[in-house]
Amino acid sequence: MLRIHRLIAILLLVESRGRMKAKDLAFALETSVRSIYRDIDILAEAGIPLVTTPGPGGGIYLMEGYTVNLKQLNGEDVVNLYLTGMGIYAGGQTESGLKLKNALLKLEQTLPPSYQTDIKKAKARFYFDDTPWWTERVIIPCLEILRLAVWRSRKIKIHYSKVNGENSLRIVQPYGLVVKKADWYLVAYCQEVQDIRTFKCARIIRAEQLEEDFVIPPDFSLEQQWSQQETSFKQVCKEQEYYPVVIKVDELQTNIGSKLEVVQTLHEGRQLVMTVNMFSWEAASKDVIEIIGQVEVIEPPVLRQFVREHLMKLQELYV
Repeated sequence: MLRIHRLIAILLLVESRGRMKAKDLAFALETSVRSIYRDIDILAEAGIPLVTTPGPGGGIYLMEGYTVNLKQLNGEDVVNLYLTGMGIYAGGQTESGLKLKNALLKLEQTLPPSYQTDIKKAKARFYFDDTPWWTERVIIPCLEILRLAVWRSRKIKIHYSKVNGENSLRIVQPYGLVVKKADWYLVAYCQEVQDIRTFKCARIIRAEQLEEDFVIPPDFSLEQQWSQQETSFKQVCKEQEYYPVVIKVDELQTNIGSKLEVVQTLHEGRQLVMTVNMFSWEAASKDVIEIIGQVEVIEPPVLRQFVREHLMKLQELYV
């Protein structure tokens, strides 16, 4: 946790609970008691009258009558701040991104001038761009509906697009959201199959929050569920998102195999004939461009034709 996040969290906890011991703050914020006391000194130097008293009835609290006015932050604001602290940031002009910006604006207005100066300086000096170089960020049209349904424990009706293009209608109980790299996944109990399933959020084309609540089983752990399902989920993805491509490569180019998911390798003289999984036509048409000068695409014919046309366009440019 960044220090600025920890300082904010200390203010939130102390004001909301009235009084807290340093060891409890340290446990809640996963830091040391010594770090907590250093943070208290920094806040005191900034003009926030935090009082520390020793003994069984002591603790850390704000001077009577003083408030940093953090209570203007509502539950949604705090959730958004927590998510961005985890690196889960739905930026841009999305509804989640705008809510996060509003929460940060509220928070900035409550902090002492010295912190506002630091925040403005940080905004000017640091910029986080999470978009990939060669592709656009994946659009998740229903992210805000999914997030709210998870937070409010409301059932949702989703229209899910499978890899083969088929659409299915499901009513699910959303147990949680998992972010892996730039991909979002919904872990939910599917009423149709009466079991927990993992859905790729980018494939949820429509979602509708229902008025019916649900209760998550007390022994359910999102982290454990994800860990247990991750291996099988990846295997299912490989089986469902299977687009075999046959390529021919010189046997000296052994590094090619390490970059691809090789299904089969056959020796043909001094060349290797590899069958690799490129998952989909869309992925194959992008990935093959990166290795076009090192391999010959044999199958499928449509991908071979795509490579031929791409090379012809390049030739026209440089003739």
